[in-house]
Amino acid sequence: MPGRRSIYVVSDSTGETGAKVVQAALLQFRHEQVSLRILSNLRDADSIREVVDQAAGEGALVVYTLVRSEQRDAIADRAAEYGVQAVDLMGALMARIGLWLGEAPISTPGILHRMDEDYFRRIEAVEFTFKNDDGQQPKNFRNADIVIVGVSRTSKTPVSSFLAQKGYRVANYPLVPGVKPPKELDEIDAKRVFALMIAPHVLLEVRKARLRHMGVTGESEYADIRQITRELQEAREYFRQHPDWTVLDVTQRAIEETAAQILHVYTQRFGAPVI
Repeated sequence: MPGRRSIYVVSDSTGETGAKVVQAALLQFRHEQVSLRILSNLRDADSIREVVDQAAGEGALVVYTLVRSEQRDAIADRAAEYGVQAVDLMGALMARIGLWLGEAPISTPGILHRMDEDYFRRIEAVEFTFKNDDGQQPKNFRNADIVIVGVSRTSKTPVSSFLAQKGYRVANYPLVPGVKPPKELDEIDAKRVFALMIAPHVLLEVRKARLRHMGVTGESEYADIRQITRELQEAREYFRQHPDWTVLDVTQRAIEETAAQILHVYTQRFGAPVI
């Protein structure tokens, strides 16, 4: 039985991309005797040549994902000199795409890994926001990037979801008549809290539409202009008790507009967006 053989995966970033491609290809072979060795963050010619020297000593195959042409040339030249079999996974594809687009690649190592980080950050933000919708877990307010407060049907949930898709962890809390807001709202950074207000007549129509959608008929305090006016007055008074909260009027505003306004204020306070 032949001895174990090695494939070197050489990368100027994490090496994950090359490793996944090699592993996918190995599924087509009986490769019990093949091992992968991932060599990541190699960005100078001397280190690359040393890797090829080691591969030559083991009779290993070298697979590389290097975005800079000088690095690819260094590994190709050394491999040819030492008789090492080497496969360039990135160069040919970038060259073909460059010809097709009519432009040169930016050749930035690690850019795919950063894209992956952004993707997973968004996923985590969406999960956080879903779990903290409608004040489900006030204890998590302190872990949110943004906290949104307002009476029912002021677009708290859709705005939160929109922001989550941008990578922000958002919690929202609905103000309910007769229910004291949780103490956690008083304990978090006030500059992260956005309070939503809306004109009574607009909220009335929104709530009526909601009740029709739910199949509810007849009179309801939920869609009574007097009750709505009281709720908004109480909300306004509650917001006055928190002068550092940002109060936004969402009357006739699209979800995207409200989210954009929140992001504008947030970015001014805390710097560049998280993505």
